[in-house]
Amino acid sequence: MKLESLRIARSLAPLARLAPLAAACGLLGGCMTSTPVWDAHFGEAVRTLTQAQIIDPHAAEHNPSTQGVDGQSAVSAMTQYDKLFSAPPVSSNPYAIGVSSGVGSTGQ
Repeated sequence: MKLESLRIARSLAPLARLAPLAAACGLLGGCMTSTPVWDAHFGEAVRTLTQAQIIDPHAAEHNPSTQGVDGQSAVSAMTQYDKLFSAPPVSSNPYAIGVSSGVGSTGQ
């Protein structure tokens, strides 16, 4: 048994010598930048694709903006629009869709 453990210890000795070297390489690897070329071109693909989606980048220079609604009218319209969704009207019958007046087929 002692002879077998001695053989195992001798076979693991070279690995024990390499362990500090492997640890040092791992620690030094964290200090090095591994992607200097990639970092220099970071974001180019997104900028290129964004520009490719624009049909006319100078459209604002060619077409002057048209006059629209004045500020007070726009604010009033948006306020009324927002009120529609903040408190929707409550239906007395939850199964009513709103297509009929609730009168039967006899017309009464």
